[in-house]
Amino acid sequence: MQISDVKIKKDIEIQPNDALIIIDMQNDFMPSGALPVAEGDIIISDVNQLAEKFHNTGNCIVLTQDWHPTGHHSFASAHEGKEPYEPYSTEGIGPILWPDHCVQGTTGADFHPDLDTTFSNAIIHKGTNPKIDSYSAFLENDKKTETGLSGYLRTLGVKRIFVCGLALDYCVFSSAIDGKKLEFEVVFVIDLTKPVGAPEGIVSNVLEEMTKEGIIFTNSGEIQKHQ
Repeated sequence: MQISDVKIKKDIEIQPNDALIIIDMQNDFMPSGALPVAEGDIIISDVNQLAEKFHNTGNCIVLTQDWHPTGHHSFASAHEGKEPYEPYSTEGIGPILWPDHCVQGTTGADFHPDLDTTFSNAIIHKGTNPKIDSYSAFLENDKKTETGLSGYLRTLGVKRIFVCGLALDYCVFSSAIDGKKLEFEVVFVIDLTKPVGAPEGIVSNVLEEMTKEGIIFTNSGEIQKHQ
């Protein structure tokens, strides 16, 4: 399954119980960063425009931020003889190892300077446990430890979430799946995300899984303010 194969839902109106989750728009995930996502920077302007739509309707906007301690176990450098993107899997880590990225307090962990953060209501830090990675905005990779996002959204009465950002096949995908399992309706804004693409075949696999789970796909131009 390719991105061009997904069914796009048309004419979606932003409703009062909707929230926008913008995933990991950080320097290290940009083309010049430590863990580059190809063309990750070209979606920033449209992400800002979508955030402004949600802001203008009074809806919640949440930013997530990878926030790893030095020596995080998801880094290849933490494992003697291992290289970035090599297969590796333990509880909470994997399926591959990563370059050092988004280390707490570094420029690489900062949001891209063109991302308009003034619209955000909250920032969720994830990946702070050195032994457990955290792709999802909701749950760390042990699938036990919560980030606190679901409780925050439920307090606000949120029923439906729109997800976008980086990267399609890891953090945005995981956030969409966990959001669905936590009984939020999930809309995946597919033109406002880009994939890592490793290992081979992962993009097809995650698109198929999201389709099977009933996640809705749309493009940002189909999302309109409530009339």
